[in-house]
Amino acid sequence: MRLKMQIRNYNGDDLEVCRSLWAEMVQRHRDIYGDQTIGGDDPGLGFDKHLESVGPDNIWLAESEGEVVGFTSLIKKGEEAEIEPIVVSSKQRGKGAGKLLVEHAVGEAKKQNVLCLYVRPVARNKEALSFFHDCGFKTVGHIQLFMWFGESDRDTWKDGLEIFGKPFKY
Repeated sequence: MRLKMQIRNYNGDDLEVCRSLWAEMVQRHRDIYGDQTIGGDDPGLGFDKHLESVGPDNIWLAESEGEVVGFTSLIKKGEEAEIEPIVVSSKQRGKGAGKLLVEHAVGEAKKQNVLCLYVRPVARNKEALSFFHDCGFKTVGHIQLFMWFGESDRDTWKDGLEIFGKPFKY
């Protein structure tokens, strides 16, 4: 069921709800990677660092029936910009908030004369990859490859990703 949603600017009264949404996003990453240490002891405080980095004027919230259900921000780097993050409460996913947030960020990027807009979803987050593809992000510009030196019992990387005929873990 689609709910009536609106996008609005962040304000100081939104700090706690955004911290809570940030903590939910971190928990999702913890679950994806099987690593409960991601984000530290108080993952919601990651939002504070993000707020300080991007500034309140570059954060927008999705609101439904007076409740904040998600947020996003635009990180501008010269003629490029990144939408980071897109956070929607797990209870509200699939109801249009994420799409509205992306559309709003795209509109803001165009207003700011951005030439290249990108997102960097976690490779293992298939839902996010599908979502962003559906939102129009269909060009791959960068791929980040790395070596994992963590403990072998925490090596939860999965087989099954192939790029140009080469097998990778994700």
